[in-house]
Amino acid sequence: MICLIQRVFRGAGSVLYKSIVILTGAGVSAESGMGTFRDKDGIWTRYDLEDVATPEGFARNPGLVHDFYNARRQALRDAEPNAAHHALAKLEQVVAGMGGELLLVTQNIDNLHEKAGSQNLLHMHGELARVKCDACGVAGAWTGDLFSQTECWRCGQAGALRPDVVWFGEMPYGMDGIYERLSACGLFVSIGTSGEVYPAAGFVMEAGMAGAHTIELNLEPSANARGFREGRYGPASEVVARWVDDLVAKLRA
Repeated sequence: MICLIQRVFRGAGSVLYKSIVILTGAGVSAESGMGTFRDKDGIWTRYDLEDVATPEGFARNPGLVHDFYNARRQALRDAEPNAAHHALAKLEQVVAGMGGELLLVTQNIDNLHEKAGSQNLLHMHGELARVKCDACGVAGAWTGDLFSQTECWRCGQAGALRPDVVWFGEMPYGMDGIYERLSACGLFVSIGTSGEVYPAAGFVMEAGMAGAHTIELNLEPSANARGFREGRYGPASEVVARWVDDLVAKLRA
């Protein structure tokens, strides 16, 4: 059981966190060309979120929503993970090799963590390369374009398929499991998030109340930066890679 995992153990002059939870947001993928909500002249500035990221917007104009996500899938095909993604995949392997466990929770709907090699991964806001059917509930991988007339491969209904992403007003995926892991972790790290969107913005408080060490890695201090015990700031490809190298060196000392 996760709750029985000891939070830390001491080795030869080092401390290995037996259970680590890392949260990533849009900032970790920004240097790979995947825009954030607040990028000046970015994709989100050209659309009203109420139109393309809510169930109501999809009901009003499914064609607009499909066009928006089709364009994002096309951009994702050419996107490559950056040094931050690769560093987190490396850290997962190192921690696993030492008998620990690392869960990577991402708010991102891209697949750059997977491309970099991360395996113990939870997409709390869904995935761009997946669709689901509002009629029969089936969900599956989808890398091509999606249209209003596209038929569900299981029930055959046209117009019921939608991106398998969590829109505003919908419940994020895997919340029970995330809170369970936060209550048992010894280290919680937030990377590239604004600290404004709940429930993810509250994860640092959950982990801190459980006694975990908390760290923020971000381009600049987030809205909830004061909730972290430690902060490092700068571009994700630099800050995350450097932090992982420092932690791995301590774990192997």
